[in-house]
Amino acid sequence: MKILQILPEMNVGGVERGTLDLAKYIAAHGHGSVVVSNGGTLVPLLEAQGTRHYTLPVHRKNLWTIWESVSALEKIIREEKVDIVHARSRVPAVIAYFACRRTGVDFLTTCHGYYSRNLFSHVMGWGKLVIVISEIVGRHMIEHFGVQPENVRLIHRSVDLDKFKFRERQTGRSEFIVTIVGRINPIKGHTYFLKAMAKVMRQQPFVRARIIGDAPANKQAYKESLLLLVRRLGIQDKVEFLGNRSDIPQLLADSDALVLSTVTQEAFGRVIIEAQAVGVPVIAAKVGGVVDIVEHEKTGLLVLPKDPDAIASAVLRLVSDRKLGDVMCAEARRRVEQRFTVEQMALKTIAVYDELKHCQNILVIKLSAVGDVILATASFKALRETFPRARICCLTSRESAVILHNCPYLDDVVVYDHQGKGRGLKGFWKLIVRLRKYRFDKIIDLQNNLRTHLLAFLCMPQASYGYRNKKLGKLLSHGIADSDPLMPPVQHQFNVLKELGVQYHDSVRLELWPRADDVAYARELLQGEWIDEKCHKIVGINIAASERWVTKNWPVKAIAELCDLLAADNIRVIITGMEKDQRFAREVLAQARSKPGIVAGKTTILQLAALIGFCHVYVSSDSAPLHIAAAMKVPVVALFGPTDPVRHIPPADRLTVVRKAIECTACYSTKCRKGTLACMKGITAAEIYGEIKKFLL
Repeated sequence: MKILQILPEMNVGGVERGTLDLAKYIAAHGHGSVVVSNGGTLVPLLEAQGTRHYTLPVHRKNLWTIWESVSALEKIIREEKVDIVHARSRVPAVIAYFACRRTGVDFLTTCHGYYSRNLFSHVMGWGKLVIVISEIVGRHMIEHFGVQPENVRLIHRSVDLDKFKFRERQTGRSEFIVTIVGRINPIKGHTYFLKAMAKVMRQQPFVRARIIGDAPANKQAYKESLLLLVRRLGIQDKVEFLGNRSDIPQLLADSDALVLSTVTQEAFGRVIIEAQAVGVPVIAAKVGGVVDIVEHEKTGLLVLPKDPDAIASAVLRLVSDRKLGDVMCAEARRRVEQRFTVEQMALKTIAVYDELKHCQNILVIKLSAVGDVILATASFKALRETFPRARICCLTSRESAVILHNCPYLDDVVVYDHQGKGRGLKGFWKLIVRLRKYRFDKIIDLQNNLRTHLLAFLCMPQASYGYRNKKLGKLLSHGIADSDPLMPPVQHQFNVLKELGVQYHDSVRLELWPRADDVAYARELLQGEWIDEKCHKIVGINIAASERWVTKNWPVKAIAELCDLLAADNIRVIITGMEKDQRFAREVLAQARSKPGIVAGKTTILQLAALIGFCHVYVSSDSAPLHIAAAMKVPVVALFGPTDPVRHIPPADRLTVVRKAIECTACYSTKCRKGTLACMKGITAAEIYGEIKKFLL
């Protein structure tokens, strides 16, 4: 793998040191390492360790500069043949995101801070995977930036134990040095630290304080206020401002205590584990990710933020109780070795890279109708076989979702209730926002209409697939022409999947997954009709198609005649259908001499699947139950009239099509233009009886 890390600058700082440590590990273990930044003092060391560095103004928030940097980064990605771009800060993340969009390279982020909720911060949640450095940062990204929990990976910051070596604490020194490390900024709580140290120094004059770190250009006034505060407190002779330093390990080793006085949610507190590694007792404000590192009175002392008295009391406690400090230092060092080493951080990060490289997020759009969703089950299986490590989701309607809840090939089913709560433009936009959180690499549009083409485009996947029809089909990045409309439905879907390397073969079949309680319910229905699946031959008959397609219905009279023919051979019949079909079922019961079992309107889709699974043969017109029977591997006699079986017949091992080849067959009209319904009325009960008998032989 070749990894590109991008961050504002390579100067002294926690993010910079983490980047340096990881780059060294990547290069040393046979991977390619590239870093893009605005440069800095650490660049020579970075390059000496085997990493290629490119200088770009990725620290600037100027929109024109950002736009130019996107093109420049795109060029670097292509020339270096980068596999993964790892962004570590907000402006670089914006640049990296759009460069990755252009190149198709995987993009991930590490959230090093407890970000404020603004537009720029949201980009840190746009990675396909999002690394967080503490649990609180992870919760923050999930709750306030909409990151999916399954996309979050927790990897704590680390410390290089070769640099931060444990040392036995010195005894008998004339001074007790308390150190604070971090940029000079109001959020770091220097004011409270200095007030606390003034209290300590009045009681213990040999205590001294060191402030390591400097103020950025826009915080110089704050630094001046601290210098003034030191003079006002009368401790200017005992406080040193050391500025930015590269010898942090040695400075910590010379310290007797470290204080972290941050007043806001600290993302982690890298300096804490550095101090613990060296063997320096830690006093830290109980904020943010600090609680991931410090266990009170075991690996350090926790105090409330903005509380100088509490900080002072903790320092005085360490001054007077050296044994407490020694015990906490030993335990803290042990935990650092267990949890916070560079090698552990690097191994976990490499594992995330490997996961990212081999895993894809795929969305299949299939909204309706129920029968068509069942036809898509073959595509789900084929996708899972081709992409075994992918996260595969399906977007479908509320009515169809129940079919897929037990599907072993899908990781998630997303419901689009476009006729209910999700209707209208507002509901459509909410759906887009929801789907974007999944960070889909590929979207496969098997619905192929104007709405779904637009949806696939606005979800911003790396690639989208479907038929490039006149309904905004040009929005698909990998759209294909529908050159053969007379293609079987499943093969028609696989024509799209072929663009992803998924091949159609003759063994492709539909599947459904009724639960054990669905099977038990279906058995109870049969028993209620005095039918025993172990003793009787059972034939199921679907009594009607949808309300819209009345032209697909086989006449009630013919169904009644078939029931009687089968009953004469001691074959039990069950009449299935929806609740709306109960009227037709009663008509069959009234016209038939035999007494078929009536279960229309008594089942859900999966209960119907379980019921059909008990049948030896199933008879249906072109509708969803036909596909259910095929999915349940039950022999099917399919009745076709106004629709063409070539375009709608499901793949099945034992399926017979019965149709009348009259002039207006396959007219695709929901109302018979001749008023005769000859295509369906011409199919006789005797014909269907003969086909059923062939299956029962």
